[in-house]
Amino acid sequence: MSGPLLILLGSQLLFTLGDLLARIHVGRLGFHVGTFMSGWFLMYIVMRIVATFGQLYVLSRVEIGKTMALFGAVSIVLSSLLGFLLLKEYLTVPVYVGLALAVAAFLVLTVR
Repeated sequence: MSGPLLILLGSQLLFTLGDLLARIHVGRLGFHVGTFMSGWFLMYIVMRIVATFGQLYVLSRVEIGKTMALFGAVSIVLSSLLGFLLLKEYLTVPVYVGLALAVAAFLVLTVR
């Protein structure tokens, strides 16, 4: 499962980085047609397409229940980590406890 697991992590990282890219640009430029007629949006779309192919590959190799749980756990952890590191978003202690539980669930799911 190490190959699909790496692809899962990579695809979720692409999705999360794309979301971060969108948040920065749409937040700065506003939500209107002109905002989406630029290079950042093309990069965003390409990132999401590549990430979708990665997800489809993982879905074809791993049981659906395990796959969806892994997608969820990785997404939660990556988005929180990038929010903390890049956007300086600080969460409450109960939220960090929940993130730790998500990491624990991720580790349990990766064990055969």
